[in-house]
Amino acid sequence: MKTLAGSHEPTLQALLDGMRDGLWRSTDLLDACFSSIDSKDNPAARVYTKRFDRTARAEAAAADRLKAGGVPPGELAGLPIALKALFDVAGEITHSGSRGWQAPASQDALIVSRLRRAGAVITGHTNMTEFAYSGLGLNPHYGTPDNPLAPGRIPGGSSSGAAVAVAQGMAAAAIGSDTGGSVRIPAAFCGLVGFKPSQQRIPRDGTFPLSDSLDSIGPIARSVDCCARLDAVLSGRSYQPLAPAGVRGLRFVVPSDYMLDNMDETVARAFSRSLKSLRDAGASIIEAPAPVLSAIPELMEGGGFTAAESYFVHRQWLAEHGELYDPRVRSRMERGAAISAADYLELCRRRQQRKQQADRWLRDYDGLLAPTVPVVPPRFDEVTRDEDYARLNLLVLRNPTVANMLDLCALSLPNHTPDELPSGLMLVGRNGSDRELLRQAAALEALMEQTP
Repeated sequence: MKTLAGSHEPTLQALLDGMRDGLWRSTDLLDACFSSIDSKDNPAARVYTKRFDRTARAEAAAADRLKAGGVPPGELAGLPIALKALFDVAGEITHSGSRGWQAPASQDALIVSRLRRAGAVITGHTNMTEFAYSGLGLNPHYGTPDNPLAPGRIPGGSSSGAAVAVAQGMAAAAIGSDTGGSVRIPAAFCGLVGFKPSQQRIPRDGTFPLSDSLDSIGPIARSVDCCARLDAVLSGRSYQPLAPAGVRGLRFVVPSDYMLDNMDETVARAFSRSLKSLRDAGASIIEAPAPVLSAIPELMEGGGFTAAESYFVHRQWLAEHGELYDPRVRSRMERGAAISAADYLELCRRRQQRKQQADRWLRDYDGLLAPTVPVVPPRFDEVTRDEDYARLNLLVLRNPTVANMLDLCALSLPNHTPDELPSGLMLVGRNGSDRELLRQAAALEALMEQTP
């Protein structure tokens, strides 16, 4: 992608401008992505589990022909976009990172149809944690991609391959799912922007579920504007450029409890630097206790929604083919067997109360700020033992899960310096405030790009 856009970080707008100005064609962009896959993808630790060569080349060629014929382009005309391997693509296997589920999809997921109508070139399915059940990104079936910014460390998950594909120039952007941070965690660990919308914003038809109550669909890309452009297509809205906005006068709350616990030094330094930049630019930063956050652990007891709802989906297959599952995934799903109908209904009732409480609390602020993840990407050798894997998985998921459990919108921005291990700044907004959150995030992004 660098040879085409003159940058290591070509935004979607830059790529579209280049095609409009005749600097390159869609087929050139796709060739660059495929060349990057050929040179960088490791057969033992796949970024792509399946590349859609035939259909992608046809889509790219069609985009070029339409442009040559003067046909008005779609919002994503000719842009190479990768998909997490839990989105249905007609004729392809939606394996969700597993070895057991091998039936091809009969039709595209709704978001895939929308991407294609907008002119996107679908490059392939990317690697992921099996059935999206972990924030670390490990996969024993397809291998785990290395962290592109910190070799020897995990990429984050569960949308691991999606983030690595974007960071490595194997796609211009990627679409993932986010049940407890699965878009934002790998974005933070790989130096990218990841957006989790309010759950109802993007339909999940044709998406393999993990937790029906918590699953959201969102983009991973190079910039906030890239995510806003993709969000418009995914949500069936017209793309409108984000109006310029500053941070002066905005009021952000930083929870003084829960989300700031157990931060490592690198993340704490990056987070403090980001808050200082915001204060210096005229934003108000209010550190305050967040009573609603103390209830999050109780909603996750015994595995919570994720265990109960994934067990419902997998219970028969677990009984008949449990040996095909990643043992770490299987053991967490099977916890759902112990959650009774009464327990589940009580869980739903309590979650509804906490969602209302969170909404009332956030009315006084323009958004919530916290580290996306309280630690830098762990090394692979730190997650080999089951007890370490379980501990780090819970820690990595802790902060981003807040937005899923309380049905809020949230976005992660990279906030590390070039000499630091990657970390992310997370902005969280009220349910339904997605557009305003994207505008604020763009202002934060511009500010941090100016920060030395």
